[in-house]
Amino acid sequence: MKKTFYITTPIYYPSGKFHIGSAYTTCLCDSIRRYKDLEGYETRFLTGTDEHGQKIEESALANNKSPKEHVDYMASLAKDLWKELKITNDDFIRTTEKRHVDVVQEVFEKLLASDDIYLGEYTGNYCVSCESYFTPTQLVDGDKCPDCGSVTKVLKEETYFLRLSKYSDRLLDFIDKNPEFIVPESKKNEVVSFIKSGLLDLSVSRTAFSWGIKVKSNPKHVIYVWIDALTNYITALGYGSDNEDLYQKFWTGGDEVIHVVGKDILRFHAIYWPIMLMALDIPINFRLFAHGWYLMKDGKMSKSKGNVIYPEQLVERYGLDAFRYYIVREIQYGNDGVFTPEDYIGRVNTDLVNDYGNLVSRSISMVNKYFGGTVTLKEHNHEYKVFEEDLRNVAKETFLEYKKNMDEFKVPNAIQNISALVRRTNKLIDDTFPWNLAKDEALKDVLESVMYHLLESIRIITVLYRPFLIETPAKVFEFLGVEENFQGFKNIEFGSKKSYSVVKKPSHLFPRLDLEKESVEIKKLMNVGKPIVEEPKFEAILPEIEFEDFTKLDIRVGKIIECKKHNDAKKLLVSKIDTGDKIRNIVSGIAEFYEPEDLIGKLVQVVVNLKPMKLRGELSEGMVLCGENSKKELFVVEASDELSPGDKIS
Repeated sequence: MKKTFYITTPIYYPSGKFHIGSAYTTCLCDSIRRYKDLEGYETRFLTGTDEHGQKIEESALANNKSPKEHVDYMASLAKDLWKELKITNDDFIRTTEKRHVDVVQEVFEKLLASDDIYLGEYTGNYCVSCESYFTPTQLVDGDKCPDCGSVTKVLKEETYFLRLSKYSDRLLDFIDKNPEFIVPESKKNEVVSFIKSGLLDLSVSRTAFSWGIKVKSNPKHVIYVWIDALTNYITALGYGSDNEDLYQKFWTGGDEVIHVVGKDILRFHAIYWPIMLMALDIPINFRLFAHGWYLMKDGKMSKSKGNVIYPEQLVERYGLDAFRYYIVREIQYGNDGVFTPEDYIGRVNTDLVNDYGNLVSRSISMVNKYFGGTVTLKEHNHEYKVFEEDLRNVAKETFLEYKKNMDEFKVPNAIQNISALVRRTNKLIDDTFPWNLAKDEALKDVLESVMYHLLESIRIITVLYRPFLIETPAKVFEFLGVEENFQGFKNIEFGSKKSYSVVKKPSHLFPRLDLEKESVEIKKLMNVGKPIVEEPKFEAILPEIEFEDFTKLDIRVGKIIECKKHNDAKKLLVSKIDTGDKIRNIVSGIAEFYEPEDLIGKLVQVVVNLKPMKLRGELSEGMVLCGENSKKELFVVEASDELSPGDKIS
């Protein structure tokens, strides 16, 4: 019976288009999953989107969409990207799906019934970006979030609490007895230190917004996004449904469960999630692998810095395998990685073009030249046999080290193992001088043996590359005439395949790239990319309305007399607008397109009879009309200078 392996990405927060950071995590998981497939495991791979919370509500508002329209569109973008990157996920969970929502509500009620969740009141510093409260000792520089650096806001609200403190000793004991529960060890030490500093009960509901899963027994409360999100790992397996077969196979009875997460969300997975499972009496059968981030030379990726690069851009220009190879190769185990155009081109040229691609083409060329395309394993006692034996030993040691590194999630190390074998195989050519051997008919068997060893080593190298190179291995196996039963770990030993018949003219695996030219091209791509919304320039006309519907709108001329940026929302501006009857406070999602000082004094058109509402704590008493072009840029609709504040627009 096959062992099982279940691997998950975090479910991504769809507030914007995915850059190479999200692609890294997903490609990393996919590579590990493909490796486990080669190992003979029955595997399952989950990814998805985390679609609730205040940030989603605000992103939707800024894009003039409903929250559901926003998350539907972003989920479709994610699915399209994973398809383009040939990700092999078995399931894509969305937290707005009924299969998830129903179970989350029941989980909350179960924890409430067991008194692991209780109703209370909380006053504290709240980070909207992270949707978390922090104690004064956890804050940085007085009032900043320790995770993202945003300025927090003091809030007071009725909330439900999860009794974290009740389980802190039990969690510490679990971590102590399971030393590989969190890797790398440095991340485990961070978690242990955090727990020992004292766990406060966690606020697990919100009343300040509505976009989320309602508490079934008290619907004015929305379930905290992390309680909602973390549960996806088991709701996607059918936990709490009528069919729990996958849950029983891959979780309660599973052999390996791996959650792969970025270091910024480690605490949620290492503390909140296992405590939830303890409270629900569900086995903690998973391990956590926390990886670093892809950074740019000037820090984190940011559109304002002009340093964002998207996966589609690199795949379109350089191919899928070049992108997937680089993306999992460059971040070293437990550390951050730095993306630069020069490093990207240099890595592709060195590893894939010069070393691997050149080895394949040189070897096939010599086999065709000296043996008409066919070679067989030959025995000989020439002095060059020592080089062949050394290559065999290196191949054997490489496979063992490669497996060890992959099992420990040290993916870059495993790729370096392959690169070392590629270099050693190339060295066999330098050690044996095949062109000299070809001059002596008496050494024909020696030459054929050397050629065989080159091809057999290329076969093994290509098998080891299969988790990382998605399209290239099939081409190489075709070039060498490698049958399917020699394309996996089952016959990985050197000498398993006894003969080879190669193609006459193989195509180039990877084109050589001009470092200077292509580095410039990548810099041009940064922060340009494909548009998030690829829609026709002319939007479809909405359904007809009656004249009476239009007359319900009261649009007046307003003069902006004050304007400032919202304290807690980068996309929002807060304006004081004179509409004739009074000075109105109006919040607008146009901060990406206007500086506050640019708007002061403008005559604009304002819908004045909208029901007032609070946006991120600021009262908004109307709406400023804007136009949107095909690039999704917003422009306020100005009124004629001949009009005055309060004049009616009709």
